[in-house]
Amino acid sequence: MRLIPLAAAFALLLGAGGPAAADDLSKVTIGVAPVVPTASTYLALKKGYLREAGFDVTIESVDTAAKLLPFLASNRMQVAEGGIPVGFFNAVAQGQPVVLALDAGSSPINQDLLVRPDLKGRSVAVVALASIQSYVMAKLLDTAGLTLKDIDLKTVPFPMMGAAFANKAIDAALEVPPFGDLVVERGLAVRWLDPDKMIRPTPMSVVAYMVNTDWAAQNRDAAHRLFLALARAGRDYCQAYHHGPNRAEVAETLVENRVIADRALVERMPWQARDPNGRFNLESVMDIQDRFFRLGLIDKKAPAERLVDTSYAEAAAKALGPFEPINQSSTLEGCR
Repeated sequence: MRLIPLAAAFALLLGAGGPAAADDLSKVTIGVAPVVPTASTYLALKKGYLREAGFDVTIESVDTAAKLLPFLASNRMQVAEGGIPVGFFNAVAQGQPVVLALDAGSSPINQDLLVRPDLKGRSVAVVALASIQSYVMAKLLDTAGLTLKDIDLKTVPFPMMGAAFANKAIDAALEVPPFGDLVVERGLAVRWLDPDKMIRPTPMSVVAYMVNTDWAAQNRDAAHRLFLALARAGRDYCQAYHHGPNRAEVAETLVENRVIADRALVERMPWQARDPNGRFNLESVMDIQDRFFRLGLIDKKAPAERLVDTSYAEAAAKALGPFEPINQSSTLEGCR
């Protein structure tokens, strides 16, 4: 019953009396590097939120967010969603038109470092050297008195890490749901370190919506409508995260869009959390940038206001109001 007035209020905020005609829709491309939280983008399209906001959206999928940055910076994609890559910080430092717009995945991130007990000199897999995983791995290694230089760091796509374990090509891997759960279930590795318990500052911001700032500046009202639609879908995701009545719908959306193939696995695995308003933990974003700088992956650092445009999350919080899980018995952290 709560969804009806929210939908009506959303339509009024957009100034829309109903679905826009096809000829009136603005064409926008959103790039995604699929992980569980990217369900929000597919939901925003599936449930008509983006169309109600006045957009004809094409979603393009790649295997890692690092590949999205050139398309975003050149305005061939207006928005990108994925793990915050090294390339984002380099792009900002070089004056390219990109900024973080909404948090799409933060603690608890429910990633696992799957490993053999002795790490030194071992082969350790991350999805990409220029990814947020390099930050997570470096922070975890800190706790063991090791650095990235102490391991043989390899790049392996998330779905292929299980096969790499089976073939003894790697000794450890930083995995995300649902692939880490499958690796453990098959007895190929065991869980060792939990980033959510080990890494500070928290909440740790790892997945984000990024926007081309040239496009946003030229289409200010449209950009805010777009991110309000995505934030609305983010709220739907958070309700499903807390095992609300829409859990099955969101789980099915993940399967339909091939984020996860196994429907049963979606139900039993942990989901990554996010801020229901899309707010970033700026301390976390700055810590990520600082670690990338110390690793020599970026040449210079930028101030927080150049990295994050907080106006989109502030507008979402004002328009959508306070968030409360429909399933009030949920004790899960995150998405609150």
